[in-house]
Amino acid sequence: MQNGNARTLESPQAPLFWRAPLHRSYANYFGRKLFEFLLTVHGVGAFALITLGVLLSKLRSSNRVIYPLVLREVSRAGLRLLPMFLFLAAALGLVVVGQTLTWLGRIPAVMDYLGTIMVVVVVRELGPLIAALLVLARIGTANVVELGTARALGEVDALEALGIDPIHYLVVPRVIGMAVGILSLTVYLILGALVTGYLWIFVQDVPVRPSEYFNQLAGALSGLDFVLLALKASLFGYIIAIVTCYHGLAQPLRLEEVSHATVRAVAQSVIACVLLDALFILIYLLV
Repeated sequence: MQNGNARTLESPQAPLFWRAPLHRSYANYFGRKLFEFLLTVHGVGAFALITLGVLLSKLRSSNRVIYPLVLREVSRAGLRLLPMFLFLAAALGLVVVGQTLTWLGRIPAVMDYLGTIMVVVVVRELGPLIAALLVLARIGTANVVELGTARALGEVDALEALGIDPIHYLVVPRVIGMAVGILSLTVYLILGALVTGYLWIFVQDVPVRPSEYFNQLAGALSGLDFVLLALKASLFGYIIAIVTCYHGLAQPLRLEEVSHATVRAVAQSVIACVLLDALFILIYLLV
């Protein structure tokens, strides 16, 4: 009987899974993914520091060439996307206020905190993050495709042969343009959402006057909100530009690999933006 119990415990079908070691293929897979993640973090971090060094050291060099490129990138990442962002601002204001009134409209005290809800949800969280993700979808992917194609066709090597720094000529204008563009679009998105939020209040016949609503907004905002908003939006633009330019420029690519590099850049940019947003949430909680 004891021998039978011993054979049962030693049987591979016994429910003692905690004793079994991890299969070698799974260990290899997770180890390889972890190693690739660490290499990517190292590469993107080094590329970010190099770009920042070039940006600071060559800020006033080749102005006649770099400034038009910066203005082109600001227009592409900001002005051209403004109509879409105005539409999204209207939708965002209606959704936030509409859902708040639908679920909490029966509580009279909620009417005194509509401005605070809009500041917390739109100004601090959704506004910058939505702006960053939309610019990533429209412009960040284009950066990877353009730079990856240029690298695959040898155009980057041709710039280096002519004595032109590819980081200064190709990356710095995109970094500045995307940071300024996301910051500007975030401001327009937030302003549009706050205004259309009151339009929904007016349509729903909620007894909140415009002066009360905007006084609630002013009371909920502080100087720290404006500083953190500008810092968050600018960092979103910097991170997206760095990650997308890194995957398009810093690694040798073939034409058939450009699409895969674009997918990796988008996924890593989203993860980086979410992690940065979580960091700012902790700052709001601690301050």
